[in-house]
Amino acid sequence: MRDDLTLYGKTFSSRFLLGTALYASPQIMRDAIVKSRSEIVTLGLRRQNPANRDGDAIWQYIQDSGCKLLPNTAGCKSVKEAVTLAEMSRELFTTDWIKLEVIGDDYNLQPDPFGLVEAAETLIKKGFKVLPYCTDDLILCKRLLDVGCEVLMPWGAPIGTGQGLLNRYNLRMLRERITDVPMIIDAGLGAPSQATEAMEMGFDGILLNTAVAKAHNPPLMAEAFADAIDAGRKAFHAGLMQKRQTASPSTPTIGQPFWHNKSQ
Repeated sequence: MRDDLTLYGKTFSSRFLLGTALYASPQIMRDAIVKSRSEIVTLGLRRQNPANRDGDAIWQYIQDSGCKLLPNTAGCKSVKEAVTLAEMSRELFTTDWIKLEVIGDDYNLQPDPFGLVEAAETLIKKGFKVLPYCTDDLILCKRLLDVGCEVLMPWGAPIGTGQGLLNRYNLRMLRERITDVPMIIDAGLGAPSQATEAMEMGFDGILLNTAVAKAHNPPLMAEAFADAIDAGRKAFHAGLMQKRQTASPSTPTIGQPFWHNKSQ
């Protein structure tokens, strides 16, 4: 059974989006991409310095991977800054896809909800396909949909913390109230089991970076996350049992043992 992920009209067989920062070397990054089975990778323009050709090796590895590139506006703190960086990314990488980040707080890298909506609206009017990194706030997500976003990327926890799904109530509410738009958990995951839980809740994909890049063995961790995401998706489709307050025997105890009526 095919179970593709569709974003802005394009289909992908993988539901794992992988970041390309923080790896010890371009080779390790490439090996991690291969093991992740990802078809979309993110890249920040701020990591590149075209004038000095600093990012050539990383960029070449990404091109060779065959993955779709999703540039991001990581580190931007204003609408103007994010829009400008998005336009530069479109020109440099020849793609109108953009992972939009407008950071509102340096302590926990929480998105600025007002700036995020304004920047998303501006970029969509300019023809961008915007994938906004946002919090798990229902009203914020609705506003992002109102201005034309076709994908939402709520956080599991603050970027780089590895704390997993901090607010399960909000995330469940978000998924229950917005059922017809792809939602990808972006940021905060530290373990494959956390990715499985998110997928079991009905989210459509996982985007992460640090948990793989900072693992002792990034390629192996990338493979572990890929397997975990697949397992969570299958469990979501299969349907989890309802939790109960009391015990219920898994083996019926009414009647006689099956050997009771056997002739002696």
